Amino acid sequence: MKLNYTSFGSINIDGKHYDMDVVIDGGKIVKREKGKSRLLKSEYGHTPLTPHENIPWECTQLIIGTGFYGSLPIADAMKDEARNRGIDLKIMTTAKACKYLESKGEQANAVLHLTC
Repeated sequence: MKLNYTSFGSINIDGKHYDMDVVIDGGKIVKREKGKSRLLKSEYGHTPLTPHENIPWECTQLIIGTGFYGSLPIADAMKDEARNRGIDLKIMTTAKACKYLESKGEQANAVLHLTC
């Protein structure tokens, strides 16, 4: 998988452009469905990543790209759920997550935040 995240709010994956947060699940790319997490926006100052979203849990390693500046909040419930499922959760800026994912191929799933 070829990922190119060079600008705030935009990513190219295998030559296709995306301008919204994405979920990579076994090589399949879908839009992040953060609606259920918006309820916690006031608590975190930004819509956090929670286990109530379309998280690609069928993996041994889940990569979270926290945005251009690394500002995406990760709810403790998300970390707890990954731990309970025995999933190795890697949290890093989206640029670093893209480089990491390229080295892993389809061995890891991901949630990539494209702004902040």
